[in-house]
Amino acid sequence: MTHAAVDTDYLYLSARVRAMERRLLSRAQAERMLEAPTAEAAAGVLQECGYEELPRLSEQSLEDALAARRREIFRALYRASPERRIIDVFRAPYDYQNIKALLKAEAAGADPAPLLTDAGRVRPAELREAMRSADLRGLPPPLQRAAAAGRDALRAGGPQGADFALDRSCFAELGSLARESGSAFLAGLIRLRIDSANLRAAVRALRRGMGVERLKDALLPGGAIAAGRLLQAAAGGGLEEACAASPLKEAAAAAGAALRGGRLARFEKLCDDAVLRYAAGGRYTAFGEAPVIGYLTAAENELTAVRLLLRGRMAGLGADAIRERLRAPYG
Repeated sequence: MTHAAVDTDYLYLSARVRAMERRLLSRAQAERMLEAPTAEAAAGVLQECGYEELPRLSEQSLEDALAARRREIFRALYRASPERRIIDVFRAPYDYQNIKALLKAEAAGADPAPLLTDAGRVRPAELREAMRSADLRGLPPPLQRAAAAGRDALRAGGPQGADFALDRSCFAELGSLARESGSAFLAGLIRLRIDSANLRAAVRALRRGMGVERLKDALLPGGAIAAGRLLQAAAGGGLEEACAASPLKEAAAAAGAALRGGRLARFEKLCDDAVLRYAAGGRYTAFGEAPVIGYLTAAENELTAVRLLLRGRMAGLGADAIRERLRAPYG
């Protein structure tokens, strides 16, 4: 029988994470990427962070580099972690992303291969075969239930209905993994991510004129702000009040401008920044699971930032247009 991991079990991994943090893309490096004369020169800065050289920059080579970076991070931490469910919290969403891609491709008669990722716990080929044959018994039980619920929701409510069902399944499993890991820090992060997802859903629904009943389907249970409370706030124009005691307070204040027809970019950035600030709290713990959780959150943010920076540069966007979309750095 294995014992529950305690802080001292993380002495080695915490030290390793501290070393890995130093290779995260810094604000100064991001600025150099923005000011580099070409997109290729911008990509060259990433070698300082441990990325492989990208001699031919394209959308595909960029995605390949990001996938390799993610695999490297997961592999290094998974092998060394005394509590692997913590790492699985960051891998599991990619399983659900793959199920969404497979279901939608099946409905459209399209090839899902370009949309699949190997960042999850189940190999894409294995998941694809299980979905194709409708024999889900070889999948982990949460994915069995999610795949069946997603297929039913796709038939009843179309792609959006499938997305709602799979998002609920995904966050339900993340919450279970966090509880089973025994990490209060991780459980708090999941609750905040649910609140962030729900606030985004409410703002988007209101912008589109979506009815409250339809919004109800989009909201996830398990956040610090009850879904019913947020639903009432959305119906009555009280989103800022509902989030007054939440790390999302600033984002909720910015929601007003977004709901008056302004751009969503600042609002969504503030949602992400709130999650990143919470995760950055892990840096102030000497050892334990919190530094690992903080680093994994920061690493995902880095991958998003690199994609935004290089795709923006390849598309010819100006530095200011890209800069306003970048999330807060770690720490």
